[in-house]
Amino acid sequence: MHWLMALVLIGLVACVELHEFFPKGSEIRRQLLSWHFMLGVLVPGLLIVRLIVLTRPAPPIVPQPPRWQQLLAKAVQGLLYLLMLAMPVLGILTRNADGRAVPFFGGLTLPVLIDKNPDLADQLMDLHELGADLAFVLVGLHVAAALYHHFVVRDNALLRMWPGRR
Repeated sequence: MHWLMALVLIGLVACVELHEFFPKGSEIRRQLLSWHFMLGVLVPGLLIVRLIVLTRPAPPIVPQPPRWQQLLAKAVQGLLYLLMLAMPVLGILTRNADGRAVPFFGGLTLPVLIDKNPDLADQLMDLHELGADLAFVLVGLHVAAALYHHFVVRDNALLRMWPGRR
């Protein structure tokens, strides 16, 4: 689930970043944004599945990291999970407040939850972008910690996340 979630998140970030390279009104720009929305809507569902999977105990990290590292890892993980829930909600509400529905796979659209309100749309977009900035920082910390554990400490923290390693 870790790597599936990572691929979905990379995909939705790539779509929203790449759309800027195409002219407004172009089909490719519209498609990239649609994919951003559709992948974003998948995230809470995948998060729920991930949390169910996490009810199984993870293999221990050997050697065990200091307590402060364990607490910091849990805090970063908790904030990432919170963002994986909050960001799609903010994105959906932003789109709704902008007067538009959110596309979903197969030509479907999600129900509109709030009325059009351009001022609210701007505020929600600011929060969505702030959340994205925070997510980049947290993912950077997460990746740096994984590499630190693998190459400096030389424990099994990274290896235990690879498929088939349980």
